[in-house]
Amino acid sequence: MAQEAAILDIGSSKITVLICRRGVNDTITVVGKGECEYPGYEEGEFYRPDELVNVVFKAVSAAETDANMKIRHLYIGVPGQFSVTQCKDVTMSLGKRRRVTDEDVDKLLALGADFDDGGYELVNSQPVYFTLGDERKLIQPVGMTANRLSGYISYILADKKFTEQFSRISEDLGIESVEFVSSVLAEALFLFDDIVRDRYAVLVDVGYIVTDIVVARGDGIVRQFSFSLGGGHFTKDLHEDLSIRFSLAETLKRKAVLNLEFSAEDTYDLNVGERVMSLPAVQVNDIITARMNKLAKTINKCLASCDLPPSATYCLTGGGISYIPGAADYLSRKTDKQFEIVAPDLPQMNKPHLSSALSLMDMVLGAYSAPQRKKGFFAKLFGR
Repeated sequence: MAQEAAILDIGSSKITVLICRRGVNDTITVVGKGECEYPGYEEGEFYRPDELVNVVFKAVSAAETDANMKIRHLYIGVPGQFSVTQCKDVTMSLGKRRRVTDEDVDKLLALGADFDDGGYELVNSQPVYFTLGDERKLIQPVGMTANRLSGYISYILADKKFTEQFSRISEDLGIESVEFVSSVLAEALFLFDDIVRDRYAVLVDVGYIVTDIVVARGDGIVRQFSFSLGGGHFTKDLHEDLSIRFSLAETLKRKAVLNLEFSAEDTYDLNVGERVMSLPAVQVNDIITARMNKLAKTINKCLASCDLPPSATYCLTGGGISYIPGAADYLSRKTDKQFEIVAPDLPQMNKPHLSSALSLMDMVLGAYSAPQRKKGFFAKLFGR
């Protein structure tokens, strides 16, 4: 019988619970889904934190009802704003020259897992690359012969205030156990294949309020950034600059097209009751591109501290701006980097706004479907 897994994805405007199992050809089959909108978070703090219990309850209950089952164990995605990445060079002796085992790799990762900051706890340990005695960089050292094993290891730590808060919420809902997983790591591993990550991959996930940037290499994250700027800020600009209702501004944002040239006579038309509101297309696009310029400037500022090779891949995901035609091209011009939109490669679910939730699900389902010889890999993946 297929093994189900449940994840809680915490976006900056919506909380999603999915109950899934592996389908044929390694696809993901969703058997239960629950969503609940909420005020979100910014600068590492939740708006109206006292409402979180009710929000999570609604999402969990809807997913359980949909799947006709009770969630016993819940994997909770830790958003970028509630986590940090630390990378370390770690080395250990193997004694006499022999073959490297999975257990050796686990020991190496555990050797570097000591941290001074008591406000954070380890959730994921991932290798960026390994080296043996000859200093060649390797992705998979198991089975190779050496007397020393070294690695550049990525450790992802979660804010304890976050993990304690959601542990309490889960307990209040009768969920027996929880496990925390980095959402941005899950996205990097799911949306980029091994070859792309080995050449460095940059993922910019623009949500409703928050944007996360990760620089991935190998099986780990080498840098991560998070800042408060998302699709909701574009909506806010349209709302304020055009003096229209916020709901209309959201609709207008979804109509915008950035890869067309408009004349002074061109308009975006909105249905407002029984009448049509016409707004100058040039003015609307100017408002949107002004915010895009701020986004591009912040992205460039973050990536300026990263020594990225010309072979690096740059991708955009998330629901914040991915659905605006021309957004990726405009961002490419303003950052001088070639951005492409990426989404889950799954039938009927290849939508950028689903990237985080489905990436989490792919990661945790892997823990069930992995063959026994890979047990050490998943122990590393979940920081155990």
